[in-house]
Amino acid sequence: MPDALHFTAADGCRLAYRDDGAGVPLLCLPGLTRTMADFDYLAPHLPPLRLIRMDYRGRGGSDWTGPATYTVDQEAKDALALLDHLGVEKAAILGTSRGGLIGMVLGAVARGRVLGLCLNDVGPEIGRAGLVRIFDYVGRNPAGGTYEGLAEKLSRTPGFHGVPLSRWLDEAHRLSVEGPSGLQTRYDPALREAFLAAFDGPPVDLWPVFDALAGLPIALIRGANSDLLTAETVARMRNHRPDMPFAEVPDRAHIPFLDETEAVALIHDFLKGLQ
Repeated sequence: MPDALHFTAADGCRLAYRDDGAGVPLLCLPGLTRTMADFDYLAPHLPPLRLIRMDYRGRGGSDWTGPATYTVDQEAKDALALLDHLGVEKAAILGTSRGGLIGMVLGAVARGRVLGLCLNDVGPEIGRAGLVRIFDYVGRNPAGGTYEGLAEKLSRTPGFHGVPLSRWLDEAHRLSVEGPSGLQTRYDPALREAFLAAFDGPPVDLWPVFDALAGLPIALIRGANSDLLTAETVARMRNHRPDMPFAEVPDRAHIPFLDETEAVALIHDFLKGLQ
């Protein structure tokens, strides 16, 4: 895989990204603690297009700038800065978890820059059980000691069935890097402080943000066993947006890998609908 490229945001933060292919721009935004590598599974299944990926500040190959800057609003600004840097006027967005929240914000406040939004296992309500699970691991180095040990631990993740150990080993490499004292996260541990500030703060009503997407093409993928995007929230989302294509991926919790048959089919339909 070619090395990531970098650009510099207005505050001097150096942000990593990749820009591959040509055609309709698809901006892929990963989850809270994840990197652009999350979309490696999906990439071979996409039609010809311009695939743009980024690491948020504090993650992957991007600079660490401190917990006060690890917010959805700042990350949305960074995503727009990347599009500006690349000279992209409008892009479709595929947002996984945190990336979907950023995508919703962009669709609401920068509507003219967004062709459409596909959400991967996230919506305007976040299941409390999912937040508690994230609380337990965010900012802490992975358990397991080695990539193989971490893969074995990941293979016991509740809600995932039929996933080969080789995939979990891939995940172990994507999630961590070997350090002098064992495996370390690929993100700034201070991300935990930013998460706790939001976790302990007053609840934020994101339904007005979701409703502000009226008229914008959107689609939704859910892991059938997800604890972050509940079936009840999906039902309410579909009631608000009956035109929203929806696919549920069996044997997956939070988050589907996006190379599952159901996810690939929905993403293809979503992209066709933008033409």
